[in-house]
Amino acid sequence: MQDQQSFTNDEKRITLIALMIVFSLSALDQTIVSTAMPRIVAELKGLNLYAWVTTGYLLTSTVMVPIWGKLSDSHGRKLILLAGIAIFLLGSWLSGLSTSMVQLIVFRAIQGIGGGALFTTAFAIIADLFEPKERARFGGLFGSVFGLASLIGPVVGGFFTEHGTVHLWGQTIAGWRWVFYLNLPLSGLALFMIVVKMPKLSHSEGAPIDYLGAALIVATFVPLLLALSWAGQTYPWGSPIIVGLLTFSAVGLAAFLYIETKVREPIMPLELFANRTFATCNSAAFIVSMAFMGVVTFLPLFLQVGLGTAATASGLAMVPMMVGMIGSSTVSGLLVSRTGAYKPYMLGGSLILALAVFLMTFIGPDTSLIGVGWRMFIIGLGLGPSQSLFSLAVQNAVPPHRMGVATSSGMFFRQIGQTMGVALFGALLTHNLNAELIKRAPVDPFGVHQTINVNQLQSMALSRAAAGAHASADARSPAMIKATSDSFAAAMRNLFFVALAGLAVAIVIILLIPVVPMRARMAPPVAAAAEG
Repeated sequence: MQDQQSFTNDEKRITLIALMIVFSLSALDQTIVSTAMPRIVAELKGLNLYAWVTTGYLLTSTVMVPIWGKLSDSHGRKLILLAGIAIFLLGSWLSGLSTSMVQLIVFRAIQGIGGGALFTTAFAIIADLFEPKERARFGGLFGSVFGLASLIGPVVGGFFTEHGTVHLWGQTIAGWRWVFYLNLPLSGLALFMIVVKMPKLSHSEGAPIDYLGAALIVATFVPLLLALSWAGQTYPWGSPIIVGLLTFSAVGLAAFLYIETKVREPIMPLELFANRTFATCNSAAFIVSMAFMGVVTFLPLFLQVGLGTAATASGLAMVPMMVGMIGSSTVSGLLVSRTGAYKPYMLGGSLILALAVFLMTFIGPDTSLIGVGWRMFIIGLGLGPSQSLFSLAVQNAVPPHRMGVATSSGMFFRQIGQTMGVALFGALLTHNLNAELIKRAPVDPFGVHQTINVNQLQSMALSRAAAGAHASADARSPAMIKATSDSFAAAMRNLFFVALAGLAVAIVIILLIPVVPMRARMAPPVAAAAEG
């Protein structure tokens, strides 16, 4: 059992550095690729498949998170992390070699399979190596790494896309391909450090694998994620395809819950939900992730289409949020490490986040980029503590042999929450925007009101970016431009109020999280015994 192991300072230090490289790889991938996508689409000729490059990665990485977590409990963290890095490396290399959008989508899906192991296994390894108080400090550090990677990702992606094209031995390597090739040396370095210095960290060697449960996770959540990604954009919410996907997902979920009560080693042990800390932390994290992503995803779109801000400048509006997140994540980690109390910082962060979202309700068509920026900074301050403290509380409340699956479950619920937030808030944005346009937009000669959906908004943003954001490139009439701007601001304001209501529910749930003293790494799981 892992809780009888001891580790040298050298093992801890080298492993921690390797984990930071792994963590930065996963974080960078979420921002660096998006910057290169316009150039990729132009070269590979697949605008209609644009969204699938992200969706393919999201699907595989999300459904694999709980599977990797369970496998790391039963077969050891080191083996699973090495497998995840190797698959991620393979997917990155193949993505860089892509000659069509279909190939890129398939290879990004392979990359996502490995990517699902990176975050969850890294946090589980930290839980194995360090006591909870020390773990809080490193959790804050990893939150800062995520924020920093999110900041430099667009810069690095833009640099390689614009200036990275090279000619070697008569062959031309397009700059955007280095966005994927950049993962190769970093992954290789991490693999070497982990192989050489990381201890095995095995828990219950040889436990049977719940293959049926793993298959049912895929059968449940792939249709769900597809339905949420397509609904309201590619297909109407009530279309047979969306209803069919949701029905299939519901049947898969029922079968999954039944199977998990019958197998000896379930892929996601249902008894964890009887643990009050596990249930409340994951519920709160799910709602916070849904509210946060539902708002932030559409803010750059509002800045570009609603306020007429250039694409580059709209991206800079996210920088204050990342700066605030880096600062609060680091500080909260240090304070929890010093005091041993995590609940006050969870609650404080959520209250600050709610305050920031409330302040966002005051933005309008005349709001400056600076006005948006300082509000985003406060959002980052509130978001920082949640990057690691929910996981820390869960890890402190479960037995060591459940550490991997408990950690991965939390990340799984967050990713599902993010996906649901983008889908539901996108549908709400479309509904509210069109309702406002009916009041404000001029009626065409045939007496038909013009309507806009999220896909059309994204097309407008891409057109502005391609034209350098010149007003003359906008084919809409001045009256329609003003109507769209005013309507978009009103629709965004409604989104903020909905997000605020969600955060209020999350705050109530956080108040219900038990106050459990942080245990030593070698001690028995007090919280699990008390709450089970």
